[in-house]
Amino acid sequence: MKKRPIVYLITAALLTLTVSGCGSEKTEKQTKQPTEKEPTKVILNEVAHSIFYAPMYAAIENGYFEDEGLDITVITGFGADKTMTAVLSGEADIGFMGSEASIYTYNEGANDYVVNFAQLTQRAGNFLVAREEMPDFSWDDLKGKKVLGGRKGVVHKSM
Repeated sequence: MKKRPIVYLITAALLTLTVSGCGSEKTEKQTKQPTEKEPTKVILNEVAHSIFYAPMYAAIENGYFEDEGLDITVITGFGADKTMTAVLSGEADIGFMGSEASIYTYNEGANDYVVNFAQLTQRAGNFLVAREEMPDFSWDDLKGKKVLGGRKGVVHKSM
């Protein structure tokens, strides 16, 4: 029996708090507009200035990043090794480069390796070329051949 008055008291208190929060009058403090905060600065190091990044360039020029509170600075690294170095050293926040650069860094035993996010451009900027014309090319033609990779001095042996 003693529990009922406590339940009524708690219910009345909750109803009072709920109803008091529904008022339509605003105080001067509530009507003040929040001050705009400084945009977050992001340094982006791209491996090369490329048509593949055209959507990003358009977004920067049209102010889409600014609309989201980001101040983007684009720097061209002129090589995946230089772009990766900029990211690892903290000179850049983001690096645009092929995934092989992060794989090499990880395989070399880096403690603080980078994280890839893929399909940024939807089309790879990689090309397979041969010294001789191959009109009936098949991927099987690569079996047992050496293929130069995307980085100077890298050779991949096909299976």
